[in-house]
Amino acid sequence: MPCVCIGVLLLPWFPCTWGKCIFDQVQKSIKVVSPPTGQYASAHWPLSEAAINVPVTASEDNPAPKPQRSKRAERHVESMAVPQPIRIKIWIPSESPALSDWERERLMTAVDEAVNKVSSLLSVRRVPDNLLLNRDINKYCKFIWRNSSTVNHMKCGRAKENYRFESCFGVNIPDEHLDGCAVYPHPEHPVPTVLKPEGMGVPDTDFLLYVLAHSTDKCRAESSLLAYAAHCQADPEGRPLAGTMVICREPLNMERYTHEHYVQTVIHELFHVLGFSKDLLSQRKDCSLSSQAGVDCWSHGQVISTDEMGQARLYSPTVIRAMQKHLNSTHTDLGAPLENKDVGSDGLSSHWEARVLQGSIMAALLVEPSLIRIDHITLAALQDIGWYSVNFSRAQSLVWGEGEGSQFGSLSTCHNSSTFFCTDSALGCHYLHLHKGKCLTDPYLDGCHIFKPLANAASLPFFV
Repeated sequence: MPCVCIGVLLLPWFPCTWGKCIFDQVQKSIKVVSPPTGQYASAHWPLSEAAINVPVTASEDNPAPKPQRSKRAERHVESMAVPQPIRIKIWIPSESPALSDWERERLMTAVDEAVNKVSSLLSVRRVPDNLLLNRDINKYCKFIWRNSSTVNHMKCGRAKENYRFESCFGVNIPDEHLDGCAVYPHPEHPVPTVLKPEGMGVPDTDFLLYVLAHSTDKCRAESSLLAYAAHCQADPEGRPLAGTMVICREPLNMERYTHEHYVQTVIHELFHVLGFSKDLLSQRKDCSLSSQAGVDCWSHGQVISTDEMGQARLYSPTVIRAMQKHLNSTHTDLGAPLENKDVGSDGLSSHWEARVLQGSIMAALLVEPSLIRIDHITLAALQDIGWYSVNFSRAQSLVWGEGEGSQFGSLSTCHNSSTFFCTDSALGCHYLHLHKGKCLTDPYLDGCHIFKPLANAASLPFFV
């Protein structure tokens, strides 16, 4: 049957250029701040004895009743019990240069749409009260009382004279967003000296996203780079609480700017900072019991390993079921493959392998927005991290490789001509039948060839 492509063809023709995401590079450079052991639970997640009202005495005639939670603890347990759509608060920091009205409108319209989309996909056990970020004890503290027999064991004994602020990937975090900090000058005296008072926190927020529109060195080094991001704060279970997204300012002013490219890119980066990261994906957790007082998430251990061909794969239960359904396979050990290009020293990437999951929102290369899908396999990975409940009804069908079996996209099969792969440099039809294409490869395809859509210069995709 001849190839039929639906759409308007624009001239002059040449293949779409492709770019790469730099998330792994930037996240590696960030120290993620988590609450000191025990402090966060007693101060903000009131599941400790301080949050329980228990009678001091009891007898046979007057047996001690079951512990009664305080009203604040009840609110906490209620908020933790039923996942609700994640509340992502956007914050423009003071460091962000002044934008023109139309630049700001372009930026905020795209970011707002992306945030709303992600909130419709992911639910979370919400943060009770206002979100307060943590201070890095290693930044403000000169030394810590280490003697376990002292009253102030593991508390700060001396402050650093030059401590001024906390930062998140180049953004100075306002004091109002931060927990307080104090020093305990004597190991046996429990009265502290307050260095910074507790801030008001950010209301109605489960994740705080600092958005910095700027012309950074990374932006200038690659003119097609649109955005990059990293998370910098986490809760006791490792769930990201805050991060920074840098939006390169130059593309906002380009004629080839499109709203859809920005929305797609912000969603991609949001998924990264919320947990689609090789370090977070690799430690699957079960948080189903976290609504019970005193019960934490428990880890299933490492779920990323290599198959017999040396391909790194994510082997978590929802991901395996999603891969089986997508490829129409009963293979019992069918993990989702991770990209083998641009990997770190650990050999892992925070993106899907392009040969197998082309067109996924979490592939390393993003192209024309109409060709990208927020797919079941990506959402399954976020579900299996343990922090999120996913709305799979809003997932988009990933046409690439659908029903092709467990060996689809392997180096042993991708060199055969098929609906999805090609073997020469001729023109043909893109697999979604929306564009004519040319049979090409790129570094992420490991020598395999696919029909890449042709476009005119005005619609070239950006790097992310």
